[in-house]
Parts: sequence; C-alpha cells; structure tokens
Amino acid sequence: MKYKGIRKINEGHFITRFDVDYETEDGQSKVYEMISRKKDITSLEELRGDKPDAVVLILTNMSGDRILVNREFRMASGSWVMNFPAGLIDEGEDAETAAARELREETGLILKEIDDIIGLSYSAVGFSNEMNVCVVGKCDGTIRKSDSSFEEIEAAWYTKEEIRELLKTERFAARTQAFLYMWSRS
Repeated sequence: MKYKGIRKINEGHFITRFDVDYETEDGQSKVYEMISRKKDITSLEELRGDKPDAVVLILTNMSGDRILVNREFRMASGSWVMNFPAGLIDEGEDAETAAARELREETGLILKEIDDIIGLSYSAVGFSNEMNVCVVGKCDGTIRKSDSSFEEIEAAWYTKEEIRELLKTERFAARTQAFLYMWSRS
C-alpha cells in the first residue's frame, strides 16, 4: 500500500473526518474514510501520531477480588454498554493525572495505586487513529454518580462470577469484553 495524502472533510467539535488517499499494490487508487481527535493532519507521520488521546482504567478494589466496570449509555450505539472507565487526556495532563481525574469524575473513587501503564493501542482502528493507554491499578472509596450531565454512567464492582454472567447478557466495548473474559477465567 502506498500513502498518497490526506484531506480534511468535516471538522466537528470532538472529531474530524478525513479521507486518506492511497494506492493498492496492484495500482488502484483508493480512498479510506476515517475520523480523528486531531483537527489537522497533513502527513503520514501526523496520521500515525505518537501520543495517546485517552486513558482506559483497568482497576480493581484494594483486595483485587472485584473489578470496576461502568454501565453507560452510549449514543453511537443507542444503548447501554459495559465499559471500563475512560476519558480524554486534557491538554497538559499526563496519563496518570488524566486517569485520576476521569476516575473521580465518572465514579467518585480515588486512584490509590498504579501497577502498570500499558502502551499505545487504538480505540477503533477500523475507522479512527485515536490512541489510548491503559492504566492498571487499584482504587478505593465510595461509588457515586458521574458529575457530568453529558454522561449517563452507573459504576459498580463485580466479582469474577458476576462478570462471567454479564458476558452472556450485556453489550460490551470490545477491549473491556476481551479483558474481562480473561480476568474472569484467571
């Protein structure tokens, strides 16, 4: 595949749509439609990026026997979806700061330990170059309602047995579903 260029099609408040022009191995010209958190992309290097846009929080309680999962209404699917707490990294924040802030905003909980930060991954590589990092650790406190009127989030703690049952009946974000399947089997 040979990259030819990128064109901005439409700029929204949170995402921008681009067309990526490329040529296939057999010489056919093609256009790939995509969205990005970035407002302006003019090169392949900018398209690839090198910094996360968001954090995903994979957190257990202090004893490690329960995992935190949000049930949230997602407008793009028109339904409630099970997902790890997550959110955008604000200008000037690092992943650790964004993780603590997002956790507090979405659940009222306090980030107590960071055991690992898993490197860059794509949120939805089929149509977006949005990248995130996963912050793995422990949190504590009392769950409360999200402090955002723009998000409908119900956070809760789940055991491995409860997760195995939820995996049979609920809709999940793919990354959350995959991780929880493995976690519930360990």
